[in-house]
Amino acid sequence: MATIRDVAKLAGVAVSTVSKVINHYPNVSEETTERVNRAIEELQFTPNVVAASLSSKQSGRVALIINTDIQTSVIDEISMKYLGGAVAKAQQLHVDVVPIFFSMLSDMNEKEVENYLQSQNVKGLVVYGMSKDDYVLQRVIAREKFKSVLVDVPIVNDSTSCISVDQRQAQKDIARKTIMENNTFNGQVLYISGKQNGYVSEERLKGMLELAEELELAVSLHCGEFSERQAREITLKYGALHDIIICASDMMAIGAMRALTDMDIFRPVCGFDGITLMGYAGKQMNTVKQNFYDISSDAFAECVRLMGGGKGSNIIAPHELVRLEYLDMIK
Repeated sequence: MATIRDVAKLAGVAVSTVSKVINHYPNVSEETTERVNRAIEELQFTPNVVAASLSSKQSGRVALIINTDIQTSVIDEISMKYLGGAVAKAQQLHVDVVPIFFSMLSDMNEKEVENYLQSQNVKGLVVYGMSKDDYVLQRVIAREKFKSVLVDVPIVNDSTSCISVDQRQAQKDIARKTIMENNTFNGQVLYISGKQNGYVSEERLKGMLELAEELELAVSLHCGEFSERQAREITLKYGALHDIIICASDMMAIGAMRALTDMDIFRPVCGFDGITLMGYAGKQMNTVKQNFYDISSDAFAECVRLMGGGKGSNIIAPHELVRLEYLDMIK
């Protein structure tokens, strides 16, 4: 039975070149590809015979595409938990990973992104933080050349899965809890939403509006762009006019609480995410706790499942309603 080395010798190329042709790398010349294919045909070599001997790197890597283009240091905590969960699962499954940041792809068109990923032998994608404005990456995913898992993006097809907490329900849950705990609440809510073109922000806003309709609340909406500074400025301007402040992220909740402290007034504030910094905010606040490590681990496992021939699915991750305290942070 012919081996990959026999093919390489007959074609006059390196074994790695034969592997590249078999795995359809884009950076192999047409002449070399034809020569290797002729050798494969002449020797009646079956490419999948070598599959078991190929390393996980050769058989296909998973790219972790991470969006760190956010003007706040808290992204480091979330990104590191995402990376930690994915890398641990990759080691468990013996699959090679390559981290890629959105900024590395920002100047590329659709074809260039595809070529770049293929040159890295990427077969699967786990994407964190994609917004509606990331048109090129969305088109790459829609073409289904890569098996993809999108974190917090509700897009599913045969080659694509999504994983997220139920953003809409979680926002309703934490807002309802905070309202019900406030004995002086008179129906006036200041809601500070996230990014205008964000999938997560859209779902959380829908949850808040649904609750407002159910409880007949008067809600004043302002976009905080997930910025502690912007949430602070919004609260300084409008906080005193409302009974309660609901924020679509913990960083914005911290900004709102700091503003209230400076104004020397109290209003209940709640956030969303469950980041460590909430325990150091100076006041206890309700928040939705997400397990970013487990979400990323499950996302990676799902990507490997898709690469093995599975179909895309919608995965709902669990969430908790918690009140973070300083002592919880130092255990």
